[in-house]
Amino acid sequence: MSPPAVEHRWRAAADRDQNFLSKITGFSPLGEESLVFNHLGCRLAVDFRMQKLNILKDGLWEPLDHPVLEMLTLLYLGNVDEVLPIGREIVSCKDLKESHFFTGIHAFDLHPLTERYGNAPEDFAKAAARLGGSPVSMADTAWKLMPFPRLPLYYLLWYGDDEFEPVFSVLFDRSIERVFQADAVWALVNLTSMDLLEAG
Repeated sequence: MSPPAVEHRWRAAADRDQNFLSKITGFSPLGEESLVFNHLGCRLAVDFRMQKLNILKDGLWEPLDHPVLEMLTLLYLGNVDEVLPIGREIVSCKDLKESHFFTGIHAFDLHPLTERYGNAPEDFAKAAARLGGSPVSMADTAWKLMPFPRLPLYYLLWYGDDEFEPVFSVLFDRSIERVFQADAVWALVNLTSMDLLEAG
């Protein structure tokens, strides 16, 4: 059984007009009580009747036990109220209204990405492509990843040289603030970074 907070999120999302949600999010209706979306190269379904996420594997829908992704999906569907612009204003976490959150223990830990891909940009490109990403003209190498159809994350890699180590950073469309508070942004980056590592 889902915890009360999660059940509340399921009910809040299920009570919204699914046709409206599909129009503004890029999710697609599946039957009368599900919405389908692409998540980092996977096809997922939000089953409101059964209150669970499903993943498409070999043509069959299977339950997906992923509490963080489940909560992020429900927050997104519960908060989004218009078509979010993509690529209009790309910012760092320092430019977000809750920028103070992303310090100390909540600073993005991108060191594992640097260790894995800092000197292997070809591997970074292959991993990002496996997650359905697309290259963008930023830094030395950069890819746009789509954890939700209209909510991109931009992963940037600067190559190292004799003086500086390679370094990763992540950018956002400013509109992410319309659907996620800082803790959810932090969770989304952690989730996506982990998938990017595993894809390599």
